[in-house]
Amino acid sequence: MRTPKQNVGERPFIVIWEATQACPLACLHCRASARPDRDRAELSTEQATALMMQVAEFGRPAPLFVITGGDPFQRPDLELLVRRGTELGLPVSVSPSGTPTLTRPALTALRTAGARAVSLSLDAATAAGHDGFRGVPGVWDLTMQAWRDAADLGLKVQINSTVTRDNVHDLAELATQVRDYGALLWSVFFLVPTGRGQGLRSLDAAQTEDVLNVLYDLGETIAVKTTEAHHFRRVCLQREALARRGDDHVRLLGLGRLYRHLRDDLDSRGLTGTAGRVRRAPLRVSAGNGFVFVSHRGDVHPSGFLPVAAGNVRQRPLRDIYRDSALFTALRDPERLGGRCGGCEFRTACGGSRARAYAVTGDIWAEEPSCGYQPGSFPYQTELALSGQL
Repeated sequence: MRTPKQNVGERPFIVIWEATQACPLACLHCRASARPDRDRAELSTEQATALMMQVAEFGRPAPLFVITGGDPFQRPDLELLVRRGTELGLPVSVSPSGTPTLTRPALTALRTAGARAVSLSLDAATAAGHDGFRGVPGVWDLTMQAWRDAADLGLKVQINSTVTRDNVHDLAELATQVRDYGALLWSVFFLVPTGRGQGLRSLDAAQTEDVLNVLYDLGETIAVKTTEAHHFRRVCLQREALARRGDDHVRLLGLGRLYRHLRDDLDSRGLTGTAGRVRRAPLRVSAGNGFVFVSHRGDVHPSGFLPVAAGNVRQRPLRDIYRDSALFTALRDPERLGGRCGGCEFRTACGGSRARAYAVTGDIWAEEPSCGYQPGSFPYQTELALSGQL
C-alpha cells in the first residue's frame, strides 16, 4: 500500500478541474450529462488562472492538476491555461474526449505549453463497442490515433476504461491493447450510477470481487489502478498475505466463474505469469482524502462522482475548503462509516466508495454497495494488523 508523501489532511495529492461540460459526445456513463454548448457560468480564463494559483499555494510537491470535462478542447483558452499552470509549477495533465478536435497539432500544442500527460478513454476493444458506448461513430479511431500521436510526441498516456456488466468480457482484450500500445497506467473505473450512468448495469458485489482479483493478477504485466473501487486495496492486501503463505486465493476468497473466465483469457494472451515487473501498489487516496474535484462553475466536491459541494472557489479559497470544511474533514474520519464498512478491519485502508454509497442509498456514510466482504472473515487479519498494514 502506497501513501502520499504529503499530509493529505493538509493538501491534496491530485486536483481534478472540470474545465467545461461542453462535449459533442453522448457517452452512456457520463457523470456530468455533458451537453453541446459551454455554460456561460463556467470559470473564465482569469478565474481558472486564479484556481491554479490556489492549487500552487498548497506548496511543494505541487498536487497533480488534471484538466478534464466534458471535452477540454471545447475551451479556446486550453493551451493558455496549460501554459499558465505549468508556469505556476503545477504538473498539468489533460483528459480530452475522442472528438475531431483531438488532433496531432492540438496535442503538439499541449505538449509545447507544458502538459506532461493525457488520459484517453477506451471502453471497448472494438470500434463498434466503443463508439456505441460513446454515442458517436468514429470515436474509437480518433482515440487510437491520438494514443499513437501522444506517445510519439513524448506525452505520457493513461488509458481510462469504465467497466459494466455489458463490457466486462472485453477486459482482457483491452488489457492486451494497453500492453501492446504502451501506457503509463490503465485506470479501470467501476461505474457509479450517477448522471447518464444511472441507465447502465453495474457489476454486482461478487462480480466486482472477481474483477478486482483479475486486475491484481494483471499487475504482473501492466500498471493498473482502479477508480471508485477502493476495496481493491483490501484485495491487494489479502492476495499478498495469501501469496506469502502459498494459499489458494480462488478457494479462500470464494472467487467465481467470472474470475476463472477472465483469468483464463489473460493467461491465453500472455498477460499473467511474467517475471521482472514490480506490481504497482494502490495509492491510499480517496474522495476528500488526497483527492478534490472542482466543477466548471467552481464548486468544490470530494469527487466528481459525488455531487455534494463543500464550497465554491469564487467565494472561498480552495485551501480552506479542502482543509477545514465539514464535509472534507468528515470524509477523513473512518469512524463515520456505517454498515459493514464501519465494522470492517480494512476500513482505514479502503473506506469504500462514498460516491457509490451516496448514489445508491442517498447516504454518504453507508456501506459500499459493490463490496461483498464480511468483516472479520479473512483468516490473516491479525498478521496484517501486526505488520502495520491495517
